Amino acid sequence: MFAKLRDKIFGNLSPITQRRIYAFKKNKRAFWSLVIFIAVFFLSLCSELISNDKPLILKYKNSFYFPSFVEYSDLDFGGDFPTPADYTDPYLSRNIRENGWMLFPLIPFSFNTVDYELDVPAPAAPSKNHWLGTDEEGRDIVARVLYGLRLSIVFAFVLTIVSSLIGVFVGAVQGYFGGKIDIVLQRFLEIWESLPQLFILIIVSSIFVPTFWTLLIILLFFSWTNLTSVVRAEFLRTRNFEFVRAAKALGVSNFRIIYRHILPNAIIATITFVPFILSEAIVSLTALDFLGLGLPSEYPSLGDLVRQGKDNLQAPWIGITIFIVLSTLLTLLIFIGEGVRDAYDARKNR
Repeated sequence: MFAKLRDKIFGNLSPITQRRIYAFKKNKRAFWSLVIFIAVFFLSLCSELISNDKPLILKYKNSFYFPSFVEYSDLDFGGDFPTPADYTDPYLSRNIRENGWMLFPLIPFSFNTVDYELDVPAPAAPSKNHWLGTDEEGRDIVARVLYGLRLSIVFAFVLTIVSSLIGVFVGAVQGYFGGKIDIVLQRFLEIWESLPQLFILIIVSSIFVPTFWTLLIILLFFSWTNLTSVVRAEFLRTRNFEFVRAAKALGVSNFRIIYRHILPNAIIATITFVPFILSEAIVSLTALDFLGLGLPSEYPSLGDLVRQGKDNLQAPWIGITIFIVLSTLLTLLIFIGEGVRDAYDARKNR
């Protein structure tokens, strides 16, 4: 069945695309890096099912509840207040177990759960309750790493997609029309890229409260130029080809020539840069969080763990954990990028 599904999917692809996929699969380092990255991303998307201080499923007085997906109040389980239920509260937990049962995830802590029952001052060393220890506020490091990976990867994906669209559009306009439009935009890009990004980020962060979307917009101001020069060069090279001149002679509109004839060739050159842009976005977010210019403390941030590792040298498990996580994640993206680059290199795939 899987063979038929594979043949149905790949059978509709062009021979060139099939050759590139085959070349990428032959690069074992890149292929397995992609598999591991997808597995890590999938696990991070399921963070609530793996690490949560709320039960996955709960039975109370012959009724089933799903606290991980639906918020219930304290009154629903025999409490006294109409506030969200705290399933770690001894009274509420005992009342539920006397009238039913609770099934918690593998790690009974969320990224913001503070363990008030620690036997030692925080940060606590790894133990059977906290596999990688806790941070300086008593929060489980495994939980913060899981949620932090999801936040960083999703942030990087959104930033990469939006910035790539803007960069491809500007580069296409520059390369296709050329002339004064190209000169004006090129001078603007030179001025824009020479601006001190860190100082601007400090000023903007002091004016606006950093959130996921505000920080995304701030970084988007400087990341959209990554692909502009590549697309511009490809359009400058392709716009004088015979098929483009023939399309102009037939009266085809500029938009159709750009979209149907030149852009597919330029996309090939830009796809190879996407994994590297992803890694750059993750590093940027981590660096801003480390410097205190990024997301607030209520967000699960990998950069915050980097800062805690620096500030708590007596707790080496924090620094070692975040070093392994970040280095592994960035290495996987670099290997994937190298594999994609080689797969699109016609000289290596003859």
